[in-house]
Amino acid sequence: MKLYLHHCGVVCALGDNHQEIRRRLLEDASTGLQMTDAWSAGRVLPVGQVRGILPDVSHLPVTLRSRNNQLALAALAQIREAVDVAIQRFGADRVGIVIGTSTSGIASTESAMRAYHEHGSLPSSFQYAVQEMGSPAAMLAHELGTGGPAYTHSSACSSSAKAMASAARLIKMGVCDAVLTGGVDSLCEFTVAGFSALESVSTEFCNPLSANRKGINIGEGAAFFLMTAEPAPATAPGAVALCGWGESSDGHHMSAPDPAGGGARMAITQALQRAGIAPSEVDYINLHGTATVQNDAMESHVIQDIFGAAVAVSSTKPFTGHALGAAAAIEAALCWLVMQDDNPQGLLPPHLWDGMADPQLPALHIVAPRQQAGKPLRWIVSNSFAFGGSNACLVLGKTE
Repeated sequence: MKLYLHHCGVVCALGDNHQEIRRRLLEDASTGLQMTDAWSAGRVLPVGQVRGILPDVSHLPVTLRSRNNQLALAALAQIREAVDVAIQRFGADRVGIVIGTSTSGIASTESAMRAYHEHGSLPSSFQYAVQEMGSPAAMLAHELGTGGPAYTHSSACSSSAKAMASAARLIKMGVCDAVLTGGVDSLCEFTVAGFSALESVSTEFCNPLSANRKGINIGEGAAFFLMTAEPAPATAPGAVALCGWGESSDGHHMSAPDPAGGGARMAITQALQRAGIAPSEVDYINLHGTATVQNDAMESHVIQDIFGAAVAVSSTKPFTGHALGAAAAIEAALCWLVMQDDNPQGLLPPHLWDGMADPQLPALHIVAPRQQAGKPLRWIVSNSFAFGGSNACLVLGKTE
């Protein structure tokens, strides 16, 4: 069964529409990161902030009013018409919502705590429930009026990849006819401070696979897909589908990956097997590519072992920042964009770095700016390897 990704809504540091995001990713090869201390007082860091005016949330219950849900509404707005049509066609109870996140409304709690320290009391409008992890799915169900399953995955950096795998299972089991799925995460002091305490945050632009890599840059954004088991008439020719997914948990360490990459290898192998393709058929791999010493070492060796050195690879995190619970969905959206029919020569997402390869890592086929596959992209693999050994891999395929 193919699970078609008919429509994609995405907002990230690169922009808030398909045209701008594609231009900056493929033509300009320009990062969306900016230097600021907005989430790290007194310490200027590169972050991937979504700029511009976000949707109003004043019409929502107080417990659902957060920047995280504003980002979710911004992504939803791009595909709202198609989602509404699916609800009308299948019925509200047959449409599910499965979302990945890791921050939810924590930034709202941070704001409330600042008011508490300044005035001695929390704002009367503050509701602790605003930071519940289930908030994005609950908000979307409220906004859309759906009655199908609505829940959130929160497994750090693999959250939205696992959400998409769960959405596929709901359809395959016959529980839903359509699922709105993806991920959303927002910048907040909590995550920046947490990753800084782990010495994982770089004060420079992240530099995946480089000998000079020093860690991640935090980002934010949202990406949603409307998934169904049947191609819509308008998208049937050459539609993009989620053809395979793999999940594993290596449980090696709370924050460090298994150096041998056992869990990552298992997730990738499962995804390829489910898609029914060989490693040699893959046109491009979107790396987890965090620019931390341990992740890049583990992932590059696993990629070489499974795919060899010929397949084109890059990390798109230098463009968007690491959007944590939304990262996998945003990266899947970037892959979805380059698989559309208006990219006949297969222009690939480039790898932004200093070009100083780490001699301790295997030599991979790293995508240069403006590099093309010379043909439409048929198969793409996207990796997500999270804290606690929560691994996920997605295989996107261009159907004939």
